[in-house]
Amino acid sequence: MCLQKEKMMSKRYTITAALPYTNGPIHIGHLAGVYVPADIYARYQRLQGKDVAFICGSDEHGVPITIKAKKEGVTPQDIVDKYHAIIKQSFLDFGISFDNYSRTTAKIHHDTASDFFKTLYDKGEFVEEVTEQLYDAEANQFLADRFVIGTCPKCGNEESYGDQCENCGTSHNATDLINPKSAITGATPTLKETKHWFLPLDKHEAFLKEWILVGHKKDWKSNVYGQCKSWIDDGLRPRAVTRDLDWGIPVPVEGGEGKVLYVWFDAPIGYISATKEWAEREGKDWEPYWKDENTKLLHFIGKDNIVFHCIIFPAMLKAEGSYILPNNVPANEFLNLEGNKLSTSKNWAVWLHEYLQEFPDKQDVLRYALTANAPETKDNDFTWKDFQARNNNELVAIFGNFINRVVVLTNKYYEGVVPQPNEFSAIDEETLATLKAFPAVIASSIERYRFREASQELMNLARLGNKYLADEEPWKVIKEDDARVQTIMYVALQIASALAILSEPFLPFTSKKLKDILCHSELVEASTWNSISEVLELLPANHTIGKAELLFTKIEDKDVQFQLDKLEASKKANEAAKKKVEPQKDEITFDDFSKLDIRVGTILEATKMPKTKKLLVLKVDTGFDTRTIVSGIAESFSPEEVIGKKVTVLVNLAPRVLRGVESQGMILMTEDESGNLMFVSPDEHDKVSNGLSIS
Repeated sequence: MCLQKEKMMSKRYTITAALPYTNGPIHIGHLAGVYVPADIYARYQRLQGKDVAFICGSDEHGVPITIKAKKEGVTPQDIVDKYHAIIKQSFLDFGISFDNYSRTTAKIHHDTASDFFKTLYDKGEFVEEVTEQLYDAEANQFLADRFVIGTCPKCGNEESYGDQCENCGTSHNATDLINPKSAITGATPTLKETKHWFLPLDKHEAFLKEWILVGHKKDWKSNVYGQCKSWIDDGLRPRAVTRDLDWGIPVPVEGGEGKVLYVWFDAPIGYISATKEWAEREGKDWEPYWKDENTKLLHFIGKDNIVFHCIIFPAMLKAEGSYILPNNVPANEFLNLEGNKLSTSKNWAVWLHEYLQEFPDKQDVLRYALTANAPETKDNDFTWKDFQARNNNELVAIFGNFINRVVVLTNKYYEGVVPQPNEFSAIDEETLATLKAFPAVIASSIERYRFREASQELMNLARLGNKYLADEEPWKVIKEDDARVQTIMYVALQIASALAILSEPFLPFTSKKLKDILCHSELVEASTWNSISEVLELLPANHTIGKAELLFTKIEDKDVQFQLDKLEASKKANEAAKKKVEPQKDEITFDDFSKLDIRVGTILEATKMPKTKKLLVLKVDTGFDTRTIVSGIAESFSPEEVIGKKVTVLVNLAPRVLRGVESQGMILMTEDESGNLMFVSPDEHDKVSNGLSIS
């Protein structure tokens, strides 16, 4: 189906963004992968005059939440209440324009998910089976997938979860793990029989093969299509839709006591319940947004959710029978941070709520940096240096510079009144024609989910404005041809007005600020996406604009260094936490200890042991003699570094011959938090004399 025909047919858009788990705050990986591209798309469609329902909410069930609650000694409800509030406020402050942000602990969601399950149950769409599941006898409970950790059968990762390996991305069952362990007690689980309901994906395999592999071969992203094809080619199998847990939506049929709906089943239904909640609040009918063929349904997600949104949820919708299926699922890859994989548990992340505090009024800077470097086709890396460069070299030097020059000159020459243009030159007409082409160019990129490309086309429009001013030089021409400058400034103001409109999906705070400067609220007819191409003039002659304000300010090196220092602190903390402390050795008596003769000494000479990497031959003054000690420290210290070093020596250790040299004692060493060797030094200021005994 061609793009233009599809756009004409779509009367409304239901746009969903992956429901974030409420066991922690939002970080830049979530933003780059899901929420910024979804928001760009929703804002763009609204500017096109489309009927949009942009839906999201907190995913508040699932084992990660119960695990966090156990660790913190609180209830799961306490955890979700805390993080739901943080996440919702962060999205609001960052300008993500959800029409509704709901939560899966809401009554409307429990009712919707229960009704959905019962509909499928009554239609006979589930298979009821008694199967063997992993059971922790010590905890006296069945182990849901995230309560099991073991070795991934595909890549050998020893810390794979029971449902998915975060190292290789493979989905599997907990019983597939090698050497599984309970995440609750650490015990080895046993298999125990339990009854559950399964969605027979194999029953829908033919439909999914036709719908995805044939129907969406050309319009779905290659990473999405490829992962779906791999799953389907491997053969689909029944998947459990219930779990033995006490946190979640109770299974609403006979025999479901003590069981809840599996989170992957209940979470996507959250899109439907959130739409119902929004429609009820706005006095709308929710059903057309999910059941009308003229509605375009889109799921914005990360690549770890492709299977759930492209295979499992569509199978559920198809089984129910009255719902439309997603038109597209433009999943992104992952965003790394400073060369390393983002990790919430290791605090290797840039948290949204912290960014908003540390970079006030710079929401659009992060939005732009994440969009310009979005992981659309492969994993990408976010660096603070690139963030700084995107701001200083593009937003400040190109976009902001153009707007500032136009507004300052208009106020200087014409007291803020848009001048009446005179005869257009060839360059004027060419510039205005190029300007009118930009909405279609940017729209084409957005409609194909190429948001990086679209953001750069927006910046190209600002470049067009800068080049036009630089070539026409109104500040020079004003001295001899005021009529020509009127035309130059009129054309430049049209570009500024177009930037105010076209930047709204990408830079909403900047767009509003620029519209206020240009007094755009007075120009109702020239404020939509298509008006740039269709309206004769965006800022008419005699329209009065406001005074200049800086749209962007430079980000200094110290601001970037502060963020790098935060990450370095996290890295050191992780290394310290990972470092294993040697266990205490067998207990000794005081008499055993008193046999050790530990003295203070000074290293007088040091040479490398020939043909070895690790050994230094040391001459040590012990206070009562000078002796040779061979020490395995050559990989950490050079001979020059240790000469004159005050050290602690075990002097009554029986001599031992190493590489033909008799070693007469031992230098006492330890390791720092990073595993680097350190001397056990008696005194940094050499106040302790050689030969003194240590007790």
